Amino acid sequence: MLLRLNIADDRPLHEQVAGAVRRAIAEGECGPGDRLPSARELSLALGVNANTVLRGLRALRDEGLLEFRRGRGVTVARGADGRSALLERVRELVADGARLGYGRADLIEMIKEAQ
Repeated sequence: MLLRLNIADDRPLHEQVAGAVRRAIAEGECGPGDRLPSARELSLALGVNANTVLRGLRALRDEGLLEFRRGRGVTVARGADGRSALLERVRELVADGARLGYGRADLIEMIKEAQ
């Protein structure tokens, strides 16, 4: 798994780390059950603090994309590939809606109407 951070990106580093791992999952570089490199290895590869990497990985765990298991490290959760792709599309929808002047509540109402 080759991860890179964009130095021109102004988002916080932990969000960039989470985004890079999310992209890797969505693009099939790592799939359900695959074990991620350790936070220390990722921090060395990305040039950021290990705590920054851990913060990004915890966010992905909270999204249901990663599983943390004592003694086994961090693995990609089952169904994470489809969920990751869907989350990315939702983020794009929220960004597009904001650009057009719609808030999250407006988008939720639109989704309810679409059912």
